[in-house]
Amino acid sequence: MPAFISSLIDEMNMYRDSFDRFDTIYLGGGTPSLLDGRKINIILQALFSSFRFTDDLEITIEVNPSDLTLESARALHGSGVNRINIGIQSFDNNELSFLGRRHSSREGADAIENARTAGFTNVGLDLIYGICGQTLESWFKTLDFALSYTPEHLSCYQLTIEPSTPLGIEYINGSIDMPNEDLLYDFFIKSSEKLEEAGYLHYEVSNFARESKWMSKHNRKYWFHSPYLGLGPSAHSFYGRKRWWNYSSVDTYITSIKDDKMPPIEGSELLTSEQLCLEAFFLGIRTKEGIDLEEYSQKFHCDFFAQHSALLTKLIEEGIIRITDKNLQPTRRGLALADSLSII
Repeated sequence: MPAFISSLIDEMNMYRDSFDRFDTIYLGGGTPSLLDGRKINIILQALFSSFRFTDDLEITIEVNPSDLTLESARALHGSGVNRINIGIQSFDNNELSFLGRRHSSREGADAIENARTAGFTNVGLDLIYGICGQTLESWFKTLDFALSYTPEHLSCYQLTIEPSTPLGIEYINGSIDMPNEDLLYDFFIKSSEKLEEAGYLHYEVSNFARESKWMSKHNRKYWFHSPYLGLGPSAHSFYGRKRWWNYSSVDTYITSIKDDKMPPIEGSELLTSEQLCLEAFFLGIRTKEGIDLEEYSQKFHCDFFAQHSALLTKLIEEGIIRITDKNLQPTRRGLALADSLSII
């Protein structure tokens, strides 16, 4: 950990004069809560020394429920973190066991209570559906339990099975049965309906906010092509037309910074105008507000809608998007199919 933190601070210094003012800091993914409050504070203080930030700075940290004691929650809050995202995943112990999580349902509830007691007024919960053996009834029990804590933000993710993981190998071997596409669609649609009835805004494919002010300011940058700087192993960055990413191995990341005295970049790509145009379209239809047609045209200088009129007509006929005078927006069905649309 000391070598990692030292390398992270060195990388910050390499970008000290490369970016303007930031308005968000996001600690995650992975499990940054493995670092204690003192180490988190060292990282944050180094960021404040290296970069400029706005007065309305949003600082988010992702935490594992079993790491979030009342003491650690207070330390995070005291260091300036003002938004906490807790990886609950489920309030069903059997589902947590299947997922290989190291916390129980009770520990998940305790983590939420510890966050509130520590003073957090912006709490987000991550939940997963599409688990082996999960029914709509059991999923709704998790949703209802989550709603009983009135979180400011909810992220509901469909379980993704990677082929090379133990779960993926079991699935390939036929050892486990997963929900079919029709059931997964029902999970998505009924969850959206339920949460909107509870007063939440379904503002992006997987994300819900209790009010518009609780939308994740940081994550919205990815969906609207805003510049962002990623620091640490596997971190991705984007500025203008360029996207680049760091070495994923912690050891390689540390060694690269120590030996080369340069940013630990593993690869990069320079996006063409057509790629930016296309990417902005598929990122835009992941959001409830969709795409401002006039702004899109001015920004990318491409008539995507004339070039792909047949596709757009088909999407309208199938109830996936709707187009008004000023906006192109996904329907609820469109949000459900957004991931598959990106491969068209």
